[in-house]
Amino acid sequence: MPSIAVKLYSVFFKFLLKHRLQNRIQTHVDESSNPYGVTTRPEESVSAANPSFTDGIATKDIHIDPSTALSVRIFLPESSLSPPEPKSKPGSSQQDESDSLNHRRNSYPNVGAPTNDSRRSSLEGSNLRSDNNVYRGYSPLPQNCRRLPIMLQFHGGGWVSGSNDSVANDIFCRRIAKLCDVIIVAVGYRLAPENKYPAAFEDGLKVLYWLAKQANLAECSKSMGSGALGVGAEFTKTQVQRHLVDAFGASMVEPWLAAHGDPSRCVLLGMSCGANIADYVARKAVKAGRLLDPVKVVAQVLMYPFFTGNVPTRSEINLANSYFYDKSMCLLAWKLFFPEEEFSLDHPAANPLVPDRGPPLKFMPPTLTVVAEHDWMRDRAIAYSEALRKAQACAEDIAIWVKKYISLRGHEFSY
Repeated sequence: MPSIAVKLYSVFFKFLLKHRLQNRIQTHVDESSNPYGVTTRPEESVSAANPSFTDGIATKDIHIDPSTALSVRIFLPESSLSPPEPKSKPGSSQQDESDSLNHRRNSYPNVGAPTNDSRRSSLEGSNLRSDNNVYRGYSPLPQNCRRLPIMLQFHGGGWVSGSNDSVANDIFCRRIAKLCDVIIVAVGYRLAPENKYPAAFEDGLKVLYWLAKQANLAECSKSMGSGALGVGAEFTKTQVQRHLVDAFGASMVEPWLAAHGDPSRCVLLGMSCGANIADYVARKAVKAGRLLDPVKVVAQVLMYPFFTGNVPTRSEINLANSYFYDKSMCLLAWKLFFPEEEFSLDHPAANPLVPDRGPPLKFMPPTLTVVAEHDWMRDRAIAYSEALRKAQACAEDIAIWVKKYISLRGHEFSY
């Protein structure tokens, strides 16, 4: 059972949350009056992006849609800068360590060296640029550079709060990025009630397509750049980059993802209502098929999904007045999320087990579902997990489980 302190904090949390939700209802703004939307609330503490490898992770923010507030925060592990470690031999650990250090120095001669021209583009720089561990630009990817799987992360907050740059989400993403050895792209989707359904779902899918676009742009820049240089043609690398910008609108190659991301090993991770978005994006990815190439969603993790339905489950009855987000709070959040004419707890966005919701479950990616003991929505999440389990098997630990499906050697542990 939770401690007295947790119970008291839960009472305070629910009181404050109810007050905020009721204020949102009273000050409701119609979606058409604010299509740009908001992705964070002024009362929430946020963490600034830090391009240096603080605690082994560098971060940057990107506003990817000029017509809306949609943005992403990229979490890049420092391990991505290292080439694959050579296999160790018995009795030669010191020699291997020395060889590995020399190999890294030869592979990345500019790491640790001052950058004299900060305006130099990623296509014009040589290898990696670093000044006091501050991440700079990239040249085309060296062959010995590591490519890490990409994890799209969707934060929680009951549709109306939370953000991808909040302090709590920043800490969580840093930890998962290090444990799973992945690049995390945390999605800052638009919040309700300023932007009701399907805005958050569309934002999640838009980021997946943006990831595919980035991968194709990176491949184009690499091919065109090498082609121009190979024939000694008239185009410089700067001109090649300018041509890509002109040909693809205002598109730019994102250097971190281009250098170290492996879009063919994409994992979706959602928390609370973010799990609903992740599941939606996974379904759309199944339907899109090869239209998303080279992006391939290989797995998804649903943590405490925000699933509900008109016919209550046992936990929805017994735990209706549970801690923190109880049933009454969640109903208020759903009312703020759905347009009035679409409100239904059996809406496909809310109930994962309604008929004709999407592709057959056997085509869904392997799914790990995490539930909490006192979560009143847990039974529906378990029911959905059991339905998926008929076609896919799940592991128990998130880090180990994710690594299993992103291993370059196939479905085996990569450490």
